[in-house]
Amino acid sequence: MTTASVGEGIWVLGIIAWYVIRYPFERRAKRVQVVRDSRSQSDTLGLAAALLGMAILPALYLATGFPRSADYLARAWAIALGTVIFASGLLLFRVSHKQLGRNWSITLQIRREHRLVSTGPYALIRHPMYTSFLLMALGQAFLLSNWVVGLAGLLGFAVLFLLRVDKEEHMMLENFGPEYRPYMKRTKRIIPYLY
Repeated sequence: MTTASVGEGIWVLGIIAWYVIRYPFERRAKRVQVVRDSRSQSDTLGLAAALLGMAILPALYLATGFPRSADYLARAWAIALGTVIFASGLLLFRVSHKQLGRNWSITLQIRREHRLVSTGPYALIRHPMYTSFLLMALGQAFLLSNWVVGLAGLLGFAVLFLLRVDKEEHMMLENFGPEYRPYMKRTKRIIPYLY
């Protein structure tokens, strides 16, 4: 077993864990009535970019080896670091879902009896789920020793974040205005104390 194949195996396990974490929340969310839907083409494009960069392209690479010309020598320290970063992202992903509970939605939606969550990771950052995606994408860059596929996750995350976060905050301001403004002032978007 090579160092590169260890990183690839860890990435596969991470993606499986990501789905296992999300699935029960996705099922529960379908049972809660949507009262406001702000989905748009840019929202769909952002989700597609994240899926492409963080799942489809890496899976194609693992299945076919394309683009093998962008491979570089895998290092054990990079695989170890990628594992820690990716696992941190998964942990934050799980905690964020749990904290949101029935408020969670894969798209920009307000659900019946939606409330503003400002505890747990939401006490420091407004969008911990985006932070979890950033951590998983960064972990992917260390786990997959291929310049194209490794960095595809960061690019996919960037597209999702840039197309969606402003719209999400606008939706939250419209729905929770008096509560959300002071919450915005005391928290950062995705990196505690920085941004």
